[in-house]
Amino acid sequence: MRQINRAAVLGAGVMGATIAAHLTNAGLDVLLLDMVPKALSSEEQAAGLSLESTQVRNRIARSGLEGLMKMKPAPLYLSKYATQISCGNFDDDLPKLQDCDWVIEVIIEHMPIKLGLFKKIVPHLKAGAVLSTNTSGLSVNVMAEALPVEVRRNFMGTHFFNPPRYMRLLEIVPCKDSDPEVVSGMAEFISRRLGKGIVHAKDTPNFIANRIGVYAIYKGIEHMVEMGMTVEEVDAIAGPATARPKSAAFRTADLVGIDTLVHVGKNSYELLSGDEEREVFKVPAFMNKMVEAGLLGNKSKAGFYKKEQVDGKRQIFYFDYTTGEYKPIAKPKFASITAVKMVDDPAQKVRMVVEGNDKAADYAWKILRDTLIYTVNRIPEIANDVVNVDNAMKWGFNWEIGPFEMLDAIGVAAFVKRAQKDGVTVPTALKTVERFYRFNDAGQKEYFDLQKGEYKPFPFKPGQINLQILKKSGGLVEKNANCSLVDLGDGVFGFEFHSKMNTISGDILAMTHKAIKRAEEEGVGLVIGNQGANFSAGANLMLLAVALAEGAYEDIDLMVRAFQKATMAVKYSRVPVVAAPFGMALGGGCEFSLHADAINAYAETYMGLVEIGVGLLPAGGGTKEMCLRAVELAQQYETEPTAYISKYFKQIGMATVSMGAAELRGLNYMRPGDSISMDLDRLIADAKQKVLALAVNYRPGKPLENIPAPGRSIAASIKASLWNLQMGGFVTAYEQEIGGFIADVICGGDVPAGTPVSEDYLLQLERQSFLKLCGNKKTAERIQSMLKTGKPLRN
Repeated sequence: MRQINRAAVLGAGVMGATIAAHLTNAGLDVLLLDMVPKALSSEEQAAGLSLESTQVRNRIARSGLEGLMKMKPAPLYLSKYATQISCGNFDDDLPKLQDCDWVIEVIIEHMPIKLGLFKKIVPHLKAGAVLSTNTSGLSVNVMAEALPVEVRRNFMGTHFFNPPRYMRLLEIVPCKDSDPEVVSGMAEFISRRLGKGIVHAKDTPNFIANRIGVYAIYKGIEHMVEMGMTVEEVDAIAGPATARPKSAAFRTADLVGIDTLVHVGKNSYELLSGDEEREVFKVPAFMNKMVEAGLLGNKSKAGFYKKEQVDGKRQIFYFDYTTGEYKPIAKPKFASITAVKMVDDPAQKVRMVVEGNDKAADYAWKILRDTLIYTVNRIPEIANDVVNVDNAMKWGFNWEIGPFEMLDAIGVAAFVKRAQKDGVTVPTALKTVERFYRFNDAGQKEYFDLQKGEYKPFPFKPGQINLQILKKSGGLVEKNANCSLVDLGDGVFGFEFHSKMNTISGDILAMTHKAIKRAEEEGVGLVIGNQGANFSAGANLMLLAVALAEGAYEDIDLMVRAFQKATMAVKYSRVPVVAAPFGMALGGGCEFSLHADAINAYAETYMGLVEIGVGLLPAGGGTKEMCLRAVELAQQYETEPTAYISKYFKQIGMATVSMGAAELRGLNYMRPGDSISMDLDRLIADAKQKVLALAVNYRPGKPLENIPAPGRSIAASIKASLWNLQMGGFVTAYEQEIGGFIADVICGGDVPAGTPVSEDYLLQLERQSFLKLCGNKKTAERIQSMLKTGKPLRN
C-alpha cells in the first residue's frame, strides 16, 4: 500500500477544509493553503495589522480551519485533531509542498483558474508526489495537458462527496497518462486509511454518481410536471419506498443547493452534446426563478421546502411550482407506498411499488424506467462495469440498491416487456441478459459484463470477508430467523444478527450460548458483527410493549435474566470474543459490545446506553458494567470512584451517544487495546484478526466477587443534583425518578461505601429496578411513543 503521511489541500472553502479534516481523521498531517486576502478586515485594521502580516496573509486558510469547529455534523472525529492542520497561503508557503506526499486541489470549478494554480505549484512538488483534483465534473485530461509529463503519471481526479467524513463515495478518475500502479495504490490507500468506497470513473462530464443522480432528479421533475404532481407527493415516492434515502428528490436538492443543481444542469446540457437525453438537463423555468429569488435550499432556509413558526408551532411548507407560492405540507398517502412501509428488503420494495396500480406506482415506474435505461446506455461511456455504477449510487446518493440491482429486483425480462409496451426504446444489451448479479454453483458472486456479454467474478477486496458469500458457499453453521453462526475461517466463528434493525430478541439470546459453545469446542474465538444497515438498535421494544400490555411481568423478568445471561456468557467465554459495531449500536447493542473482550469498531459508530428514552435503565449488564469500570479506574489511580460514577451516571441519564468511534474512548465504552477500522468493508476481517491475536495467550475470567461498592452516599449526592435539576425545569419528575433508580444500581445499592458486592448482585439490582420501572404507566407511554414516532417522549 502506498505510504502517505503528509498531504496538502489547496483551497480552504467548505469542501477543502472538510477534506483536510477527514485527512487528519485518518492520522495525516495536513497543510491547508488558500489565497492571500486583497484587503484588511475591520478587525485587522483595528489591531494595527497590515497586508504583510502573516496573520492577515493566512486569514482565509485559518478561517476555513476555524469554521470546522462550528460545523454540524462535525467534520472531525475529535476537535483536537485540528492541531494536525497547519495554515498558509499560495504566495508564501508553496515551498512547503516539498514535504507533502499528496497534494489535492480543491479550488473554484473554473478551468483557467485551476490551470493557473497548477502552473504555480508544479515547481514545488516533491518527486513522486501524487497530485489530484477534487473537480466534480471538469475534464481531468484537459488539466493533465497543462502539466509536465513526469507529473501527469501521478495525476488523477479524486472526487470526494460532501460532507467528506460521512459520504463514503470517492470517484477516482485517471487521466490518459496516469500510471496504473499509482492509481491502484491510491485507491487502496484511500480505501483503507480514509475509509472511502472507491469507484473507478471515466473522464466524462459529472463522472458517474452526479451524471446518473442529477439525471434522475431532472427526469423526475419532468414526469412530475407532466403528471400534475406536487414536490411533496414526489418525495413520498422517491425516498425509502423506492430504495432511496429519506431526503428523496427535493429534500436532496435543498441539501445540495438549488443553485448548485441548476449549475450542474446547465453544465451538463452544455457539455453533453451527444447525449440522447440531453434535453432532460434543460433547467425548468421555475427553478431559474427560484434561484433569482434566493430560494436556494437549506443554505437560504427556503427552497423546495421551508420551515416557519405558525402560532408558536413549527410548520413545514412545500414550494408550489405552478404558482411560485408555498403551501402547508399535506402528507400525501398512496396505497402502493403504504404497502411497503413494513418491508425491509429494498429489492422487494422496488418491485412491489412499481407493480402497484395507483398514481404513485405509475410515477415510480416511469422515473425508474427512464433512469435505469439511461444508466444502461452509459456503459462503457462513464464506467467499464455495472459494479462501479451501482456502488457510486449507493455510496454517493445513498440509494439502498444500485440501478442494476434495481433491474434485478424488478426482473430484467419483465422490465423489458413493460418498457417496450410503453413504446420506449430499450437498449439491446437488456434483451440478452437474465440478471446482472448471480451466485454460481460454487456460491461465488458474479456480475454481468455488458461489454463482453459474460459473467465475471465480483471484485472483492483482498482479505475482505463477506458474510453473504460465506453463507452461500458452505460457511453457514447454524441459523434461525434473526441470527446466524458463520465459519469465518482459521477457527474463528462469526455471530451475525439479521433481525429488523438487528434488534435483540429471545432467539438471538439463545443463539449467543450456542455460538460461544461452538467457538469454545471447535475454534479459537468469536466475532459478534453483521453487515446490515446498523450493528443493533437494541432490545426488541415491540416484544416488551406486548408483555407490558398483558401485564406479563414474570415473562419480562425472564427476558431480562436471559439478556444478562447472554452478555455474561460473552464476557466469560473460554475463548476471546470481539464485537465489531458500526452505525447505531444502541442499548442492548451497546451492552453486547461492552461485555466483549475487545471492540473493533467502524469509525462511524454511534454507541450509547439510551434506555432512559423509553423510561428504563440498561439492564443487560450495561449499568453494572459502568459501575465496574468506575471502580476499576478508582482502584487504578488510588482515588475515590465519585467522579467516575458521576460521569457514567450522566452518560446513562442523558442517553449520551458517541458521534463516532473516536469518542468511545472518552466515554470508556472502548478501552486500551480496542481499535477502530476506517474501512467498513474490512471491519469483520479486522475483528477476526483481533480474535486471532487475543487467542494466542488468552486467559478467561470469572464473574467478579468482592467489588467495593461506590455506596449510598454517592447515590444520595446524585439524587440531590437530580432534585435541583427537576426544580429548575431541566428534567421531568419522572426522569428524576428514573435517575434515582440508575443512581442506586450504579452505586451498588443501599450499602455503605466499600461494601463488598458481587457482579451477580449488581445484575439483580438492574433487574429489580427495570421491573419496577416497567410497572409505571409513564414507562409504557414512553415505549409506545418510541414505537409510534421513533422519538423519545419526555413525560
